[in-house]
Amino acid sequence: MTTELTAPARGFERAEFDQRTARLQEAMAAQGIDAVFFSTEPEFRYFSGFKSQFWESPTRPWFLVVPSQGRPIAVVPEIGVAGFAETWVDDVRSWPSPRPEDDGVSLLADTLDSVAQRHRRIGAMLGPETHLRMPAANFATLQASLGQCGMVDVSTIVRQLRSVKSAAEIGKIRFACEVTAAGFDYLLTHLKAGMSEREACKAMHIEMLRLGADACPYLISASGPGGYDNIIMGPSDRRLEEGDVLIIDTGANFDGYFSDFDRNYAFGQVDPTAHQAYEAVFASTEAGLRTAAPGATTGDVWQAMWSVLEDAGALGNDVGRMGHGLGMQLTEWPSNVPKGDVVLQAGMILTLEPGMTFAPGRMMVHEENIVITDSGCELLHKRAWPTLPVIG
Repeated sequence: MTTELTAPARGFERAEFDQRTARLQEAMAAQGIDAVFFSTEPEFRYFSGFKSQFWESPTRPWFLVVPSQGRPIAVVPEIGVAGFAETWVDDVRSWPSPRPEDDGVSLLADTLDSVAQRHRRIGAMLGPETHLRMPAANFATLQASLGQCGMVDVSTIVRQLRSVKSAAEIGKIRFACEVTAAGFDYLLTHLKAGMSEREACKAMHIEMLRLGADACPYLISASGPGGYDNIIMGPSDRRLEEGDVLIIDTGANFDGYFSDFDRNYAFGQVDPTAHQAYEAVFASTEAGLRTAAPGATTGDVWQAMWSVLEDAGALGNDVGRMGHGLGMQLTEWPSNVPKGDVVLQAGMILTLEPGMTFAPGRMMVHEENIVITDSGCELLHKRAWPTLPVIG
């Protein structure tokens, strides 16, 4: 029987962008910030609704200015102006890019200067897990052009705003998750010994696209006798053999929103310790599901999961965290880490990703996607199998 899924509506109502911008402007007012500029795709899209594959090219910069009042102002290459007819942004300023001698820097400086007259404070994404997507020399030129304006970091404000998702955002992520879960189920009946990791991943990729994913830009795998020793490389051309354990970790994308989780498969008879490790990470996830709720912290979630793994004899957790935020990016703030102090709120979407080294050179990692609700949390997709599935 062929699986079919129904995708949610694309895009957002204009009221959602109005609300996002108003929340940012409220935080700006509290800190005396006149304007914020964004130059990276997720933030640009979050406040403007502008969605383009042109971000894949490093040639042209794109800027969005959010003043203390009113709608954002786009400062973009001329080639992109027409694309704003589909957005709520009506003030679009442009230049003929590429123009290396002044690729929008003076136009951006003039725009910022015009809306930063009160406090002379301008915000930018300058904190951890961010970047500016513009040459350092151009940023220095921008700062010099703005004279007495101070540049302040707004990454904390923005990541807090983006971490709590709207109902429409949750719907898109849920669909991306459902597509991925169905892809993993498809593999359960199509995997066989002798396939390569690459062939297995390609089969899943094609099925996820058929089910409605726009893209699967992140699809990795690892395998080995009785386990695997890394989860960031692959897929490779290694052939899957009797006794192997295979992990596939993937993030499907729908309308600009990601899923991110993994599944494990055994081929024939595998070392019993692999089955035990699988059951340990499954139980660890259960502990995370019981703990993740409004008022709990990311540290509480980490400790709940790690306690189970520690009791199961884990030699360590080389991943460094056990889950993270999820949304417009494959990984977002916050991270589930020891003593993490981020308080969970309804609407946050996280992954639960317990991992353990259960023998020298052998890991077992498990990952699920959840949304924090008013009373706890909810899985965004079908739960993984409680025991390690065996192929063949």
